Amino acid sequence: MMNKFENAYLDHIKDAPAWAVSLAIHVVILMLMASITYVAQNPDRNLLLSSTIDEPLDNKFQFDVTVSDQLGTESNFDSLTASLAATQDPTKADVDPVQEKLQEELLEVEMPNTELVSRPSDAELVEAVEVAGQTEHTGGVEGAMDRLTLEIASSLNDKPTLVIWLFDASLSLDERREAIAKRFEIVYKQLGMFDEAKQHKIPLETAVVSYGESTNFITEKPVEDVKDLVKAIREIKSDVSGKEFVFDAVDKASFKWSSYKTKLRRNVMMIIVTDEKGDDVENLEKTIAFNKRLGIPIYCVGNAAVFGRDKGYLTTTWTEGGNTFTDDLPADQGPETIYPERLQLPFFGGDQQQYDRMSASYGPYALTRLCAETGGLYLVSTDVQNGPTFDPSIMRSYSPDYRPIRLVDLDLRQNNAKQSLLMAAQRSRVDNIPIPTLQFRADTDTILRQQLTEAQKPLAVLDYKLQELMSILENGVKDRDKLVEPRWRAGYDLAAGRVLAMRARALGYNEMCAEMKSSPKKFEEEGNNHWRLVPSAEISAGSTVKKFADKADEYLSRVIAEHPGTPWEMLASREKEQPLGWEWREFKREVAPMNGMNPDDPMLLLAEEEKKKMMANQPPKPKNVPKL
Repeated sequence: MMNKFENAYLDHIKDAPAWAVSLAIHVVILMLMASITYVAQNPDRNLLLSSTIDEPLDNKFQFDVTVSDQLGTESNFDSLTASLAATQDPTKADVDPVQEKLQEELLEVEMPNTELVSRPSDAELVEAVEVAGQTEHTGGVEGAMDRLTLEIASSLNDKPTLVIWLFDASLSLDERREAIAKRFEIVYKQLGMFDEAKQHKIPLETAVVSYGESTNFITEKPVEDVKDLVKAIREIKSDVSGKEFVFDAVDKASFKWSSYKTKLRRNVMMIIVTDEKGDDVENLEKTIAFNKRLGIPIYCVGNAAVFGRDKGYLTTTWTEGGNTFTDDLPADQGPETIYPERLQLPFFGGDQQQYDRMSASYGPYALTRLCAETGGLYLVSTDVQNGPTFDPSIMRSYSPDYRPIRLVDLDLRQNNAKQSLLMAAQRSRVDNIPIPTLQFRADTDTILRQQLTEAQKPLAVLDYKLQELMSILENGVKDRDKLVEPRWRAGYDLAAGRVLAMRARALGYNEMCAEMKSSPKKFEEEGNNHWRLVPSAEISAGSTVKKFADKADEYLSRVIAEHPGTPWEMLASREKEQPLGWEWREFKREVAPMNGMNPDDPMLLLAEEEKKKMMANQPPKPKNVPKL
């Protein structure tokens, strides 16, 4: 039974308004919910590690101390290039056990649940995928234009686009500019097949710029009519200065139309058309930074670089004084790497030209890196002329390093083999290595001894240079087995093999000459008056020469076995074609008397008269060779 206080309370509630009752009930409910303790599930451990712990050091920077056979004479060479001045004796810290444990745990990633992820449409699956920052071989200008059509269409599918065409105004580019002008109409008809451009009225505007010693804006304002573009390209005047300031032109064009990107919020892409690397490479970093900040991808329709060489050659035809001349003129087309990696060593026995014109399968370093850093493509429309080329699918594993230079230099500090290869390549570029004389007049012992003495002088210089290169390369032997990139392994082994092979030949040559001077051989056949040193599979010049020869064969054979179908394999095979030993062979050459000499005394026949006859039958030499 309720007391009088309870009855009074109930009467009070009945008399209260409805809103007050509702309010009181909700307050009670909120107080009850606030008293409940919420237990949160621990966050995903793998996610925590991946987001809060610094990325572990890449495995290629963690080397075991492995001792390999020494190459050479255990000498030290401690003079580095300017870019590698501080790279000797890098300090390597041991891997912390806790960090090693974290690396193991980072590999244990749970598979995400993909049941709720929506599947892309069939149309999206068959769309052309844009692959940026790579080198592609397009099989000519037409293929390059077709590839660029896909890139432009992809950009149009996103938003309005401005395409800036930057043409090299060199004389050697006349044919390529004309080929692109003819292809323009086809390209824009292909772009018109994309419904997005019509339905949504997405404009495609184009600007044309030429460059040489200066930058010329052929179209002061971007245009939409393809006829205007063809006319603009054909009106580009050839630049005869021989200068190609491509990076300066890129910066000026990007700056002039930067408002299309920053204010109009449109896509902007630039396409460079050239056949050389440019003469203002010192501006590369600034150009990369400026265009990356604006978000302008840069593409290039260019030539493949010459493997490991600064100079390539372009077949050029021109008219002068009523005569037509065709010649292979030197052009700045390489190398394909930031630092030279190939030793400039001659081959014994000649046959050098084709090996100086080998394709690198990649474009010149600066332009290719500009494309890679900005998200564009380097399109190889023309490979090297009159030289060996290689399968791009094989060469894809031998890509140059296009990372920022500071990262490349950091990587070099981790491996003495890389440093040694670059130092040896630079030293061989600076010094001209002489090729020894192989034929000797021997109608008298006195003349023979004189010629042998003169022949040994450049060999002494050659042997000194080869010893220097060996000393440099041997500093990297300990780290050779730590090389993981195929390009570096091939480069180091080829360099070591070639230097050892040349050293074996040089030492053997010197010993053969010394022995001949000491005790001249007699001709077996009457009438012979010359000796010739020819390669021989038999090495009879001593144990040191044989030791060098065996080691050279080991390195060169490894290059051939591990890197088939590459320039390194071709150069190693050429080096092995010629045996490392020497032998003497006698032969006869016609001689003629000279003024004041006894007609019966045999003398060398000078070829001046024959040379004059040959020159008389040749067309006149051009006076003004064009600059490419």
